[in-house]
Amino acid sequence: MIEGPELRVGVLGPLRLSVGGMPVEVRGAKRRAVLALLAIAQGRIVTVDALVDTLWPDGGPESRQALHSHVSRLRGQLGPASARLQTRPDGYRLDVAVDELDLALARSLLSAARAARDPATAFEQLTRAHELWRGEMLADLCEFLPIASAVAQWSNLNREVLDARIEAGIAAGRADEVASPAVGSLEADPLREPAVLLAMRALAATGRAAEALRRGRDFRRSLVDETGLDPSDALDRLERDIAAGAVGMAAPRTQAPVRASAPLIGRDNELAAVGRLLDTQRLITVVGPGGVGKTRLARHLAERRGGRTVLLAPVTDVAAIEHALAAALNLTVAHGDVLTACLALLGDAPGLLVVDNCEHQIDAARRLVDTILGACPRLTVLATSREPLGLADESVFRLPPLRLPAPGLVPTTVPSVTLFLERAGRVRPDLTFGADELRAVAAVVTRLDGMPLAIELAAGRLSTFSVDDLRVRLDRSLDLLGGPRPRGDDRHRTLRATVEWSYQLLGADEQRLFRHLAQFADGVDLDTAEQLARELCPDRDPGEQLARLVDSSMIDAVFEPGTRYRMLETLRAYGLDRLGATGERTSADERFLRWAVDLARWIEHGLDSADEPAADAVLRREIGNLRVAWRLARRAGPVDDAADMACAMWGAIAFRDLVEVRGWVEELVDDPALNGHPRAAAVWGVAADSAYHRGALDLAERRARAGTALGADASWQSWSAMSVVDLARGAYRQAADGSRAAARVPGGPRDDLGVAALAEAYAGRLDRARALNDGVLASAVSPSGRAWAHYVSGEIDSLEGHFSVSEEHYGRAIELARRSGATFLVGVATVGLLSVRVAAGRIREALGGYREVVDYFDRTGNWTHLWTTLRNLADLLDRLDDGGPATALWAAADRAPDAAADTRSPRVPVADVPGTISRDEALQIARDSIDRHLSRH
Repeated sequence: MIEGPELRVGVLGPLRLSVGGMPVEVRGAKRRAVLALLAIAQGRIVTVDALVDTLWPDGGPESRQALHSHVSRLRGQLGPASARLQTRPDGYRLDVAVDELDLALARSLLSAARAARDPATAFEQLTRAHELWRGEMLADLCEFLPIASAVAQWSNLNREVLDARIEAGIAAGRADEVASPAVGSLEADPLREPAVLLAMRALAATGRAAEALRRGRDFRRSLVDETGLDPSDALDRLERDIAAGAVGMAAPRTQAPVRASAPLIGRDNELAAVGRLLDTQRLITVVGPGGVGKTRLARHLAERRGGRTVLLAPVTDVAAIEHALAAALNLTVAHGDVLTACLALLGDAPGLLVVDNCEHQIDAARRLVDTILGACPRLTVLATSREPLGLADESVFRLPPLRLPAPGLVPTTVPSVTLFLERAGRVRPDLTFGADELRAVAAVVTRLDGMPLAIELAAGRLSTFSVDDLRVRLDRSLDLLGGPRPRGDDRHRTLRATVEWSYQLLGADEQRLFRHLAQFADGVDLDTAEQLARELCPDRDPGEQLARLVDSSMIDAVFEPGTRYRMLETLRAYGLDRLGATGERTSADERFLRWAVDLARWIEHGLDSADEPAADAVLRREIGNLRVAWRLARRAGPVDDAADMACAMWGAIAFRDLVEVRGWVEELVDDPALNGHPRAAAVWGVAADSAYHRGALDLAERRARAGTALGADASWQSWSAMSVVDLARGAYRQAADGSRAAARVPGGPRDDLGVAALAEAYAGRLDRARALNDGVLASAVSPSGRAWAHYVSGEIDSLEGHFSVSEEHYGRAIELARRSGATFLVGVATVGLLSVRVAAGRIREALGGYREVVDYFDRTGNWTHLWTTLRNLADLLDRLDDGGPATALWAAADRAPDAAADTRSPRVPVADVPGTISRDEALQIARDSIDRHLSRH
């Protein structure tokens, strides 16, 4: 308890000091800096060396005496509260309570709001927190580096508080009070997605849906213009909800506005210590043995501070680390360098990025973090690892085990005991603990050195044993391993012993299931887990076995939605070790690859069915496990499994911008082992289509011809890829023949004749085209198949001049393609839609649409379709009497080797247009022209 008069210090604005309610003026920048540094230390000692280095970076023998003089005068100004400023052997300390420092109070109110169940209560707390900011923070003291660094962090805290207040206001039905701050927050940081989402929700909740949608469109356009990136799916979902009237004034939310963290037992001091490091350092690595709780601590801090978490545990391939970062940022990169796109998104905005389980790929993680820190000067990185990263600016925090009870005493508030009792209460809610049981608990947690994972595993065994039985068997099991109780960094040996002991307590069937579940780096769904259990243990109930593993804390059940089972990385590593020790690794690899190949085939058939949206969701959800299987297949030697997976990925490549999957196929096609393989023609065809989608028409043609040369019925994929290349080249008869050849091969997709229909339409045989496409539409069952047929119908009607009917078909194609995740179809149908909007005189709509679709094809790298888009845009510019840019774009497209053939009469002979225009120059001409005309319409 702090005694004496009230002392208040304000740093969230100009520096303020009051004693006993009376303001005190502190003169002189250095003395004010001393007060600020002592206050923000929040009761910690600030060393003399730190203060001298801050105030007098050039040093000098008089610096320490000058510091002593400033402290002495400051203590005099504190008057009756002078005892609060204490001199210690190595520095100074200011004793200030949480509610006496506005910074600490703001953090406390934010934490309380996050834990509140009532949105109205949270809103009041956050309003009070937000009002603590009084203007520009310590503006006259930012010449001192530690203060400037702290101010940058407080700006991030201010953003957290403001975002949380807006969220709470909407949830509490008080959107009218937060709509204006939400818009102001967006305008202050127009490329921050959380700000636009909150502003849109607030505007929609006050009845301003049209303005909300406009803000969303402006954000999308600005993000693409300045970073070349797409927003996350959250913006798409919110726009759809607002447009459908699902976000409005009628239904304020009843749940808490900010999700409260799960309890992190016994880690308050560690959370505070790492939090202080985050306020002043750019790279903090939390190190410690497996099972000590590094991941939980880091994720808790990320949740508190609105950070993002990169999960490296499921990454088994170094090349996939950049994709893990992109996934953490909700970033889809269909073309170009993934890391570059991620760094562009992170930019120079302040924020927190957690990189978890770095020891899993320590060298690659070190390079990634070093690159991020260099490219993003205001970003803070919190890493977790069993060893430091070894970077120059790294601050290492060693996370200790939980505190143990003193010998002979068992206070239930000791963290290690508290954790055991909390876990025991989940396993056996009816269990009570008397004095004898508590002494047994103390013995157990002491034997486990306070390791959280070990304690949870041991407590999970109370479903089988009494506490005393647990103590006896635990001691016996660990003693069998020999050696004294480990200490320091050797504690992971105790953890391994505990995992071993928990594993040995399982029945043989559960042990076997646990070992094989360890193959799934990114978790496994309920159906797959049950099927695996049936294969391994046909005489047992799968649900019983899974429940046993969950109850014993060997796996976790999460609901995201749908039940999925995940395994801590420490346990997964142990399970994989046991697979090797039991001689099952080869058979387990074969079973896992069989699962992956079967899943890929299921996805292939699902994407060609009415259940395409579900198959698309599974494809995206299981990409982490498929990645592991792909690497396993490539290491295994024979190319059979890799070829099966590659061929099954046609639907993922043809209609979806999954650049990682395209990379797998293009890697396989260069493998000499593919020569003479039964599926070589199909792989050539899939790889040809992959090349087509990045605008490499010559390469696509060579690969497709290599596939078709292996036999007329060898590969519908090669015939299909050849047909689209011929279509792009203007060889319409060959395109139609190739499309028909693909359709004749058994097992091909139902919609392949759509290319033949397009070829007939572009050749002027519209009746024949319509007859072919009517058959495609009648037989198509998948949403993307129907979308394709509607797109072809739109092209035919457009060529016939039936623009209103054509627009309906294009719109239907876009709707169906979006529903099924077929992003490429959305792009090509949008190009058609824009052409009929131009024909209808809806110029402004067309211009805005051209800006989006040009940027889309630029991101995906599909220059064949991008040149077509630029040609259509040039037609519009010519219609607007903007002949210069139109001529430049026509000429650039006509000269481009990867552009589709243009069978129309040339607008201007290429030879009459001087100079050569690069791709970048063509894009700049297009964007500048669109912006110029948008400002006029």
